[in-house]
Amino acid sequence: MAPASRNAAPDTGPLIGLNHTTSGDPASPTVLFLHGFMGRARDWRETAAGLDGRFFCVSVDLPGHGASTGLPPGRYTMEGAAVGVLDLLDGIPVQQAVLAGYSMGGRLALYLALRHPDRFCGLFLESASPGLEDARGRAARRAADEERAARLEGGDFERFLRDWYSQPLFAPLARDEELLRRTLEDRRENDPDELARSLRGMGTGNQPSLWGELPGLRAPALAVAGGLDGKFVGISHRMEGACPRMRTVVVPGAGHNVRVEAPAAYLRLLRNFLDGCQSECAPYNHHHD
Repeated sequence: MAPASRNAAPDTGPLIGLNHTTSGDPASPTVLFLHGFMGRARDWRETAAGLDGRFFCVSVDLPGHGASTGLPPGRYTMEGAAVGVLDLLDGIPVQQAVLAGYSMGGRLALYLALRHPDRFCGLFLESASPGLEDARGRAARRAADEERAARLEGGDFERFLRDWYSQPLFAPLARDEELLRRTLEDRRENDPDELARSLRGMGTGNQPSLWGELPGLRAPALAVAGGLDGKFVGISHRMEGACPRMRTVVVPGAGHNVRVEAPAAYLRLLRNFLDGCQSECAPYNHHHD
C-alpha cells in the first residue's frame, strides 16, 4: 500500500482526480509518464505505442495542464501533485510502476521515487534536475517564474509561447520549423491561467532541493540528456556522481526535448531500460486485488 504519510500533504483539498489516459494490458508491468511544463498526457502517445503493448502505459495531465484544471491550490505544488499521482495509481489500481518523466515531470518523478520508494521501481529521466541547492538561487528562480506567470495571466499567450521557445534551451527544436509549429499548436490548447498556477507552485524555485537525498535512491535510474543541452548534460552527470543507482546517457544532436528531437534514440533507451528493470523490479506488475 502507499505510505500513509502522503495523506498529511497540506491544503490539497478534496480528492479531485488527475486526468489521464491508459493503453496496454493492465496485467502488464506499468510505466507512468509525466510530461513537462505546458505538456499533456497525449504527448506520450507515440512513445507508448512504440513499446509494442508489452507494458501498461499510464499518462497523466499534471495539475494546470490539459484537463487537470480547477484544482484546489495545494494540488499545484510538488507535494500536491505527488499526492494526485499516488491517488491516481491507487484508483486504477497499480501497486508499483516505472516512472518516465521529462523536465518538470522529471523533477516530479525524482521526487516520487525518493519520497515514495515502495511505489516506484525504476526511474527514467529526460532533461531533469533535483532542483536548486541554495536559497538565493531558489529565490531568484521564484521571482523569474512569478514574472512569467504574470505574463501568462496578461492575455498575450501567443507571445509568451514564442518567447518561451526562443530560449537557448529549445534552440535545437526551434530550428526545425515544422516541429516548432506542431509544438506551438499543442501548447495553445492549455489554459494560460492554469499554467501560471503550475509555474508558481511547481517551478524549480518552489520545489525542495533533492540533491541531498540522491544517494539514498533505491530504484535503478537513467538520466538522459541531449548533447546540445549543455546545462542538463552537466546536471545529469552530477546526479550520476551523487547517486550509486543512476547512470547517464547523452544523446548526440538532441537538445532539451530528446523524445521529440531524437525519438528513435529515446525509444531505444527507454525499451532497454524497461527490459533491465524486469528482473530487479519483479513485483512491479502486481496490481491491487
